[in-house]
Amino acid sequence: MSHNHLTAPTLYIDVDGDTFAYRRWGNDNTDQPPLFLLQHFRGGMDHWDPIMTDGLAAGREVILYNGRGIASSSGEPRNRIELMADDAAAVIRALGLSTVDVLGFSLGGFIAQDLTRRHPDLVRKLMLLGTGPRGGNPDSDPGVLEAAPRPIPTVNDFLFLFFGRSEAARQAGRDFWERRHQRVDQDPPSSVQVMQAQIEAHMHFMPKLDPDAPFDHLRAIKQPTFILNGMNDIMIPTVNSWYMAHNIPNAQLFLYPDAGHGAQFQCPERFLKHAIAFLSE
Repeated sequence: MSHNHLTAPTLYIDVDGDTFAYRRWGNDNTDQPPLFLLQHFRGGMDHWDPIMTDGLAAGREVILYNGRGIASSSGEPRNRIELMADDAAAVIRALGLSTVDVLGFSLGGFIAQDLTRRHPDLVRKLMLLGTGPRGGNPDSDPGVLEAAPRPIPTVNDFLFLFFGRSEAARQAGRDFWERRHQRVDQDPPSSVQVMQAQIEAHMHFMPKLDPDAPFDHLRAIKQPTFILNGMNDIMIPTVNSWYMAHNIPNAQLFLYPDAGHGAQFQCPERFLKHAIAFLSE
């Protein structure tokens, strides 16, 4: 039976004493490695856009994953990005995979960078969406501090945090919200402990490693890298995407107009064309 985002079963794998939830489906009759997806702050497997995941699955397997303690995974949530990255590497290896492509969105992009730096043998290509480098510009909109931690995020929180400001952008956000709630057996929401651990991890990701050369660590990422953001990201300022593109030697940068933090959710068909071209070239 071929699966899609609605029917792919939630599977579990035991690694280092905890049980990690994942979903895996797509085209396994291809020369493309699986694409391993790392999600945003508090996000689980049903916070991805089905247009994106099913569209990418046409040409390769996709693997959605919940980190330790997140949603349907067990254990104590990690409070450091590098530990989240090591967990992801351990799960990839436990799945019997020697190479994957990695896509990280927002906090997942922090993890994806550390995964690539700490376990370079595992990563063929890297995709960084709506994210920034360790030691990047932290100047988010003041409203983020109110909306992002809300116990049950509303559609209006998502429109504010993830999408552009025009009516067309807001409608694209409402359409995304509907798509991402299509699956009947939705992942449970993440706990308050996950939110607290991820905020702590974010705080430790903000200081510069070297004040004189804050982004030199990015030069260790040799993999082809795809960087996407909207022109006005109020959560992780868009200039951070430029810092990454300027310092990762083999990076290409995409900026979508009238879009924000979740540019790939606002313009999913455009993103799909760009992503498939990058992964296939």
